[in-house]
Amino acid sequence: MRPLSIGIVYELLGSYPMQPGDPLDSDAEYEPEETIEALEAAIGRLGHRAQRIGNPEDLLAQLGKGELAALDAALNIAEARGGRNREAWAPVLLEIAQLPRLGSDALTLSLTLDKYWAASVVSRAGVPIPQQFVVASTADLENAEIPMSFPLFVKPRWEGASKGIRASSKVLDAASLAREVGRIARDYRQPALIEEFLPGAEYTVTVVGNDPPRALPVVQRALEADSGIGVHAIADEAPSAGWQTRIPGDLDAELEAELAELAIRSYAELECLDFARADFRLDAEGRPRFLEMNPLPTFAPDGTFGVLAELEGRPLDALLADVIRAGLERLGLS
Repeated sequence: MRPLSIGIVYELLGSYPMQPGDPLDSDAEYEPEETIEALEAAIGRLGHRAQRIGNPEDLLAQLGKGELAALDAALNIAEARGGRNREAWAPVLLEIAQLPRLGSDALTLSLTLDKYWAASVVSRAGVPIPQQFVVASTADLENAEIPMSFPLFVKPRWEGASKGIRASSKVLDAASLAREVGRIARDYRQPALIEEFLPGAEYTVTVVGNDPPRALPVVQRALEADSGIGVHAIADEAPSAGWQTRIPGDLDAELEAELAELAIRSYAELECLDFARADFRLDAEGRPRFLEMNPLPTFAPDGTFGVLAELEGRPLDALLADVIRAGLERLGLS
């Protein structure tokens, strides 16, 4: 088989200038240069050629000029910017251009970015979720009947990479709840998702492939000792606060198998393709609850894929090559 030409749609950190009023974590979802280099190495390992396209706006411009006619497929990891359909920009353009795509389609990306909708969908498949409700503003909160007791957890309804989560996101009373809802509405221009705070350990499960998909080893996340919030979510605050971390969970074979099964069930229900990462947290009784599905997980060397590659004792690009190969097989290009 001849070598394929595979484009990569992505954003690097600093791709979009900060706008007035943007929160400090507005670029948290974008990638370092090392991510693109790892993907290029993975594509090269398969004997194919990688071509950098850039962000969805670059993709639109290049498609309009006919500059991508020689591509056989495109790998999309672009998050874009703006509202809750932003992650759909690139796959919609690729669909219009009839260019085969590695990764999930536009509808799945929009649905999974909206954490409230994603949870409601997977719950229909029997995946346990936390109690949750949505309010658009502090004015709406004043008239809302809160269906669960404190402590609660407040985060943006449609963001990734833990954007909008702070140490203050765990709230213990009505005044703190109103403050956090107001912050989300003001800084992120979207409704706040309010959940019961789950006190147990937190785990992430990477799922890859199709027909059938498979779960990679489960990874436990460290928690900040006092608040119990995942350190990955508030890492920017931790150095100045001097916080301590803890890893409270006991990941035995039974729990790992349950998390893997729930992740695969969620992946299938949300119609993810090729790769995604599901996050779970244990409730007070030690039962896993679904938090979110991310079909645009980072491939950065210090991210989950990098950790998994290290656990397997092989280079990151070797693991990513397996993931890309499975996607090409789905497309009939392998």
